[in-house]
Amino acid sequence: MTELDEQTVTSQTQEVATPSFDEAKMGAFVGKALGDAGGMTAVILASLGDRLGLFSDLAAHGSATSTELAARTNIKERYAREWLAAMFTAGYLEYDPTSRRFTLPAEHQPVLAQESGPYFFGGIFQMLISWPGNLDQLVQAYRHGGGVPQSAYSDDMWDGFERFSNGWFENLLLQQWLPAMPDALAALQHGADVADIGCGRGRALIKLAQAFPNSRFVGYDVFAPTIERASANAEAAGVADRIRFQTLDASQGLPQQYDIITTFDVIHDAVDPLGILRTIRQALLPSGTYICLEINVSDKLEVNANPVAAFFYGASNLYCMTTSLAGGGAALGTAGMPEKTTLELCKEAGFSRARRVPLENLFNNLFEARA
Repeated sequence: MTELDEQTVTSQTQEVATPSFDEAKMGAFVGKALGDAGGMTAVILASLGDRLGLFSDLAAHGSATSTELAARTNIKERYAREWLAAMFTAGYLEYDPTSRRFTLPAEHQPVLAQESGPYFFGGIFQMLISWPGNLDQLVQAYRHGGGVPQSAYSDDMWDGFERFSNGWFENLLLQQWLPAMPDALAALQHGADVADIGCGRGRALIKLAQAFPNSRFVGYDVFAPTIERASANAEAAGVADRIRFQTLDASQGLPQQYDIITTFDVIHDAVDPLGILRTIRQALLPSGTYICLEINVSDKLEVNANPVAAFFYGASNLYCMTTSLAGGGAALGTAGMPEKTTLELCKEAGFSRARRVPLENLFNNLFEARA
């Protein structure tokens, strides 16, 4: 090989090893990063507006100037003016420059102002603003292992999740989920013993108790602070005579057998997911039904490249995965229970059959398993 040939080969090799830098691609990503930063500030301010009742006021009383909104909600005008400007530029509100009035469009009201509705995001916003408070602990977990325990999270996490998940129970549980599982529905109507594992503050059982007075309900949760709130919620709803709540690690067993056992957005968080599923299988009566709500994701990462899954993976890093690791657990993560994995785990736990209930939902999959 001549010296010229060697130089040509070297030049070609360098070209392959060093791809050209795409300025347009960089510029597009700068725009995305800027948009994400703006979105983060919008979420914080939206949560502030939710807490102060600003969205609900605009929904109930119509458009307002900053002076009018301040008077109606008992806040300072300068803050009202800046908040309204921020929410307009973020696309949450509309603005008329002639009258200087701000409007919450009717189409935005289900998301921002209709508590417990099927599209309400107030609870999600409240959860999101709680997560940065644990970043220092998360940094240590990334470096040294372990995780951030549930006890480290603020009330905003638990209040936000209760508000968010309550939308499922108010709008889907009785209207869509149970009608798609006729055997479970009939059992509840006739009178069934029901256990909810990972019951949180008890919203699912309260809704069931209100709808099915012939049935009896118990909620178990390993996180003790939720149990007191669940009991208070049941008392306030007038169903405390048919619901009881108990702090218990379900992976270690349940005290009796049940006609129906439920988990709503629980198994992927668990320290011992398979252990809980085995406990549930053993605690089901022979004709019993296990109802499992899990996250709607693909088992292929490349398919999950979308905004919804990005939220799921963020939640996993900031809560679901790390709380499991804090207990030395399996750490399946928010996206760790796609349909294939869920059905495989149910089979390994000993269920005779399991299926995904044929309902379409952006956030969740619903599964039914039989003893």
